[in-house]
Amino acid sequence: MPVPRWNEAGREWDEEHGLLDPGQVAECIRADVGDTFGSPVPTRMVSNGEYMPERQTPQQAQVEARIGELAGDAARKLGLDRRGFLATPGGMAAAFVAMNEVFGRFFDVNLVEMLEPAAYAQTGTPRDLFVFDDQLHMVRGSVKAGGAGLRAMAQGPSAASSGFKANPQNPKGLKDEHGEEWRVWNPALVGLPIGQETAQITNFIKEVFLDSQISVGLLSNVTASSVVIGAEPRRAPRNVAEALQGEILTAAQTAAARDFVNSVSGSTRLLAHGLLYVGKGNLRYIQQQTDEHQPDSWKGYNISNAAKVDDDPNSLMRQWRHDDEDVAYPTFELIQKNYRKLKSKKPGFNNICVHKGLAPGPPDPLRGHPGDLPKAARDWPGLNFITYHACIQPSMFMYPALEEVRGGKLREGVPDISWTTEYALLARPFKNIYAEIGTTWASSVITFPTVAAHILGQLMKFMGPDRILFGSDSVWYGSPQWQIDAFWRFQIPEEMQRKYGYPALTVADKRKILGLNSAKLYGMKGIDEKNLGKRFKPVPADYPQRMSKELKTILEFPGFTADNMSKMKEAYSAQNVERSNRRYGWIRA
Repeated sequence: MPVPRWNEAGREWDEEHGLLDPGQVAECIRADVGDTFGSPVPTRMVSNGEYMPERQTPQQAQVEARIGELAGDAARKLGLDRRGFLATPGGMAAAFVAMNEVFGRFFDVNLVEMLEPAAYAQTGTPRDLFVFDDQLHMVRGSVKAGGAGLRAMAQGPSAASSGFKANPQNPKGLKDEHGEEWRVWNPALVGLPIGQETAQITNFIKEVFLDSQISVGLLSNVTASSVVIGAEPRRAPRNVAEALQGEILTAAQTAAARDFVNSVSGSTRLLAHGLLYVGKGNLRYIQQQTDEHQPDSWKGYNISNAAKVDDDPNSLMRQWRHDDEDVAYPTFELIQKNYRKLKSKKPGFNNICVHKGLAPGPPDPLRGHPGDLPKAARDWPGLNFITYHACIQPSMFMYPALEEVRGGKLREGVPDISWTTEYALLARPFKNIYAEIGTTWASSVITFPTVAAHILGQLMKFMGPDRILFGSDSVWYGSPQWQIDAFWRFQIPEEMQRKYGYPALTVADKRKILGLNSAKLYGMKGIDEKNLGKRFKPVPADYPQRMSKELKTILEFPGFTADNMSKMKEAYSAQNVERSNRRYGWIRA
C-alpha cells in the first residue's frame, strides 16, 4: 500500500511504498501533526514509515507531562509561549530536569538554567575542555560493511532503511530502563543511510575533528580472528600475511591516517595503534611495525585468534592471556626493549591496550575475563595495561548488568556486575592498570543510566579518578560529541553515593577522565586548557582535496567529495534560526 513518507530532500510528504501494512497505518498518525508538544528530547518513538513505532511508555508520558509543567511556568516568566521556550537552551534544561525526576538524577542541571541561558552554557561542556579520545575507529575502502551493526544499534529504528529490522544487539527484544527495545543513542544519526562511507577516512575526520571537541584522538584497529582463504571454510589465520586480509584497518593504514591528519593540521591531533599479535611466531611482525610505522601504543584482543605460539608455518593462531609466560611475555619483552629506545619520541609506546569483556558466551578466562591481569601487571611494572570497555561481560545491550544490579548480590559492598566489579577490585593495587570506558559508557548512559552510574562509581571507588580513560568507540556511533556532553553533565545519584560509598564525579575528575589522564600516559606535558587552539591546530575543512593519490591508494579509498559542513554550519548560525523540535515520520495514534 502506498504510504506517505517524509522526503527530506524535497522537504515534503511523498506517496511511497513503505513497509507498514494498512492495519498498521490505521494505528499511526504523522508525527509533525500528531506530536504537537515540541519537546527538545523525543518523548515517544518516531518511525520513518519502515517500522512500526512502539506506543509511548508510562515513563515517557511522565517525562512529557513534567516537561510541559516546567516549560509552562518558565515561559510565562520569560514572556514566551511554550513552544518558543522549548526551542531555547532553557527548553533543553527543562527536559534534563524532567528526565532526572522520572529516572533518577543522572544529569547535572539546575532549575535556574531554564531561565538563564548563561547558566545553561556554564553547566554544559566548556569550550576550553581538553578531550583525548582513547578509542576511535575507521575502516579501509575494501571493507564493505565495517561496523554496520554497531552503527545500526546506535541509530535506532530508522536503521530499518538500511536493512536492520530490530536492534542487532538485542535479539531477545529486552526492554531498557526507558521501556524501549531499540533506543536512539545519537539523534544526529536518525534517518541516515548506513553505507561503507560512514566509517571511512573523510567521514571519520569530519565527525571527530570538525563535529566534536576532540583535541587528540587515538586511532585503533582490530586483530583478525578468522579469515577466508581461497575456497577454504573460515578459520583462524596461520600467519600475519593471512590475518591482514581480515583486518578492518591495517597497521600501515592506521599510521598513514595519523600522519595525514597531523600533517594537514600542523599539530599532533591523531595517534595510531599498532596491532598486538603476540607469541614467538609474531615477534618479527611486532618489530616490523615498530620500524616502519612507529605506533604510539598497541591494541590487542584476548578473544581474537592472534597468538602465534611457534614458528610452524602450518599451525593456527589462537586466543591468548596476559599472564602466559610462553606466549605473551616474549612480546611484552620486545615492546619494552623498543620502548627504552623510543620513549623520547613515542612516550606511550609501552601502553598495552586490550579489548576485554563485551564477550558473548559463558565466562571463560580466554574470552576476556580480567583474571590474567594481576600477574602481568606485577611482572611488567614498566608497561601500562589499559583495559578497553572496563571489562564488562555483557555484549553491548546492558540488560544483564541491570538484572545483576537489581538482583542484590554484592561484592565488597557494591552490586556485582560481571566482570567489571571483579576487574576493578583485581586492578585496585596496581598503578599500571587503567580502565577505558569505551562502548560500555556509550551503550549504558542512554539506555541503562543506572548501570552507567554503578560502573563509574565502582571504577572511581576502587581504582580512583586518575586511572579511568574516556574512549568513545566512534565513529561506529557517529560523532563523539554526544558522549562528551553526556559525560560532562552526568552525575552519580546522591542516594547511590550514600548507599554504596561511591564518590561524586567532580569537575576535576571529569577533566582527568575526559583527557588529562590519557595525556599523561602519552607523554603530553603541560596541557593548558585555556590555550588549546594554539597547541592543537584545527584540521582544515578542505582536507579531502589535500589527500594524495598515495594515501588514497594505501587506504583503498575509491573516491571522495569535499566536505562543506563547516561552511554550511557557519551560514546557518549567521541566520540566527530558532531550533525546531518538529519531527517527521509516524507515531502511534
